[in-house]
Amino acid sequence: MVKGDPTHETPGSSTRTGGPVLGVTPGRAWGMTGLVIFLYVVNYADKAVLGIIAQPLARELGMSSSQIGLVGSLFFVTFTVGGFLAGPLNKYLTLRWALLALGLAWSVVMLPLVVSASFAMLVVTRMLLGLAEGPSSALMHTAAYSWHPPAKRGLPGAFLAGSASVAKIALAPVLTFITVQWGWRAALIALSLLGVAWMASWLTGWKEGPYTSKAVKGAQTAATAETEPSVPWRRILLSRTFVSCAALIMVVYALTTVVLTWLPSYFEVGLGYSAMQAGSMFALPSIVGLFLMISSGTVTDRLSQKGYRSRVVRIIVPAVGVLICGAILVFLPSIGTPALAVAVVSIGYGFGAIAFPLINAAISELCPPQQTAGTMGVFLALMAVGGLVAPYGTGVIVDNAATAAEGYATAFQVIGVLGAIAAIAVLVFANPERDRKIIRAHTG
Repeated sequence: MVKGDPTHETPGSSTRTGGPVLGVTPGRAWGMTGLVIFLYVVNYADKAVLGIIAQPLARELGMSSSQIGLVGSLFFVTFTVGGFLAGPLNKYLTLRWALLALGLAWSVVMLPLVVSASFAMLVVTRMLLGLAEGPSSALMHTAAYSWHPPAKRGLPGAFLAGSASVAKIALAPVLTFITVQWGWRAALIALSLLGVAWMASWLTGWKEGPYTSKAVKGAQTAATAETEPSVPWRRILLSRTFVSCAALIMVVYALTTVVLTWLPSYFEVGLGYSAMQAGSMFALPSIVGLFLMISSGTVTDRLSQKGYRSRVVRIIVPAVGVLICGAILVFLPSIGTPALAVAVVSIGYGFGAIAFPLINAAISELCPPQQTAGTMGVFLALMAVGGLVAPYGTGVIVDNAATAAEGYATAFQVIGVLGAIAAIAVLVFANPERDRKIIRAHTG
């Protein structure tokens, strides 16, 4: 293994190896992170609910698979646009009020569909939801990272990315039960109420941590007085690490959006499971993904603190995971046993999912703290490009396949091939330490 002196700490830590900051204890840091994770769970539940209600909604509105996929993709059109708003929101609002406003928008934006159900209303409300959710990922990462120095961001990043898994493990069966018993409208109302519960906890509990430029300027303590100059955005966004990692994360996110939009339909229509079974099994890939994300986040954080380079722990590890994911998904069309197909999708998704926390942590290292929200906003907006194509493309493939099962399997196979190619590109081009030095050699 290649080791190096981990001198890439962001100002705001009392040591160059992520030492403690005055007033920051592990309990307080993780308590604040827990509030962000709660929000991320609500965020992903709002995304996942379309997959859960897709079939009853399609039957009521007379939609084809292509139309369902189109709705999924249009969500990510505005989600991508919204991602570029993260920087301005972080500049003009505190994290507390920016995220509160976004959470409020999620809680109300889908309610018009409950009152007046139509394909046009579905499109409009999902696109508005995408616009409101677009800036949230970057701001939530910034909020969580504000309580953890760079060398210790792998594990909190894993919990953030794992919130998608928690949403599907804990909430998907509940939302499925609500949908089966009381209809899809009741599921949307339940999500609105969950959003209100988060807002109450956020208002009473959240404080911003010391590892952000705003906290540094406000505190002016001996531990946090050091600052860094800003760097030109083009140096960050055109670095080989940023570009190659963006390509990889697009493909992994494409897989995630297909799972969010189509997995219950694949299990029900393609593999023959009941609606209740399909909704409950929706959580299986997430269980595998959550275990692997937390395991990889814990191990790589420890290695990082021991001096292992970011290229090893936050580039090579996730790239290999995506390679395994691609190799597994390639064989899905040749599998005829439903239970084995479920296992293959679950394991493949799990290995691909470890890319989210580790790659995000690597990208956060490229820039000074005051540019974290903007950098992550652009990166996560580019990530969402995978969601622009994948849900609709899957619907088209399913509509034109000999059987629904064959169509879904082919879509997963295509994503697996693209993921393997992107992972190889990351292994060749990405190096956070090298690019950080190049970027910061050209200050603005």
